[in-house]
Amino acid sequence: MPASNSNPPPEPTRPLGLFDAYGLEVEYMLVDGERLDVAPAADQLLEAAAGELTDEFANGDVAWNNELALHVIELKCNGPRPSLAGLGRAFADNVKLANALLGREGLRLMPTAMHPWMDPNEVRLWPHGTRDIYDTFDRIFSCKGHGWANLQSLQINLPFADDDEFARLHAAIRFLLPILPGLAASSPVIDGGRNGVLDNRLVVYRSNCARVPSVTGDVVPEPIGSIGEYHERLLEPIYRDLAPLDPEGVLRNEWVNARGAIARFDRMAIEIRVLDVQETPVMDVAYAALIVEVLKLLCAEQWLDRDGMNRWRTAELGKLLTLAARQGEGAGIGEKQYLAAFGLRSSGIELKGLWEHLIETVSARGSLPDDTGRLLEHYLRHGTLATRIGKAVGLLPTRAKLARVYEQLCESLADSQVFAPPPPPPPASPLAG
Repeated sequence: MPASNSNPPPEPTRPLGLFDAYGLEVEYMLVDGERLDVAPAADQLLEAAAGELTDEFANGDVAWNNELALHVIELKCNGPRPSLAGLGRAFADNVKLANALLGREGLRLMPTAMHPWMDPNEVRLWPHGTRDIYDTFDRIFSCKGHGWANLQSLQINLPFADDDEFARLHAAIRFLLPILPGLAASSPVIDGGRNGVLDNRLVVYRSNCARVPSVTGDVVPEPIGSIGEYHERLLEPIYRDLAPLDPEGVLRNEWVNARGAIARFDRMAIEIRVLDVQETPVMDVAYAALIVEVLKLLCAEQWLDRDGMNRWRTAELGKLLTLAARQGEGAGIGEKQYLAAFGLRSSGIELKGLWEHLIETVSARGSLPDDTGRLLEHYLRHGTLATRIGKAVGLLPTRAKLARVYEQLCESLADSQVFAPPPPPPPASPLAG
């Protein structure tokens, strides 16, 4: 029926502009409390929290959601936040609540971006509600692989108000994306062993939609100058390529784009998706705070204008992302122009050195609170979580060794404490003469 004329229409809500608000999402595995095998029980956890079977439970500032795999739970901001302050503690409180509920069934939460010995062929998908989307993904791509079944990430959502802000933010995120694994890699163990790669999640993620290559592209998104161009050059080709396999259009939605940063026009935001989840949400939030401050400088064209960032070829940035995923903070960058675009004059440096420069740059501006600075200092002293895990498990870890280290990581998550590598062994004492 038509609206009543007795009350004036509400004032239109002003869209959120660049850095007006933030939205973070973190994902964790449900595992057996003793064996640490994955436990497909996210539906039971949500039911225990909400009092009924549901796919979302709102708990104040934080909401819990299901994911594709039944052993994964997502914690996210319950709506846009004007600041990241206090978010790490809010997530940590919800981790404690989830662990308390899981503990009744002998289960617990495990952090990091990949389970160290999970067999992806045994994955169970979410069987409730909107399962037609998951079933369609499974039918087309087969979700029985690490690239679907064994991935946990931190996702950062940043708003834009109009075409110009979208173009500025997209260019900045695209340019920063390749070096993010040098900060956040946390998946050095896969199939029960080490393979020398620090961010295995990104490596397997690249190939999870290989049947329709346009869905993932080079992970690094193409340079895009407007919202209309994004639809025309990026989304429509994906929809066309999927149509023969998805004639009902179940996946014809902007979220099917699997690049490392995607536009979410339904909420006028860009979602960054390449970050491995850390051992405690306070570290995830610290990394997010740093990334946001760097993006502010890039959006303000502090060192390079938008056109200059977009002139970098996607293939070039994709190669850098691959290198960073494999070598983490130890990856060497010899491209002087790329380094200069972050205000660093150098002929070559490891990614950790570039991140140290960026930390110092934003810290000098007074942009980071003291507790965030202390967490970033932990990174500078000990490296990525992947490096710390690697030092703890060794080059050829046994299943028992992996279990001990990943139990410590579960404790780090439960207690909201950062994970430190084991101290080096003391030097051998000289033999008495």
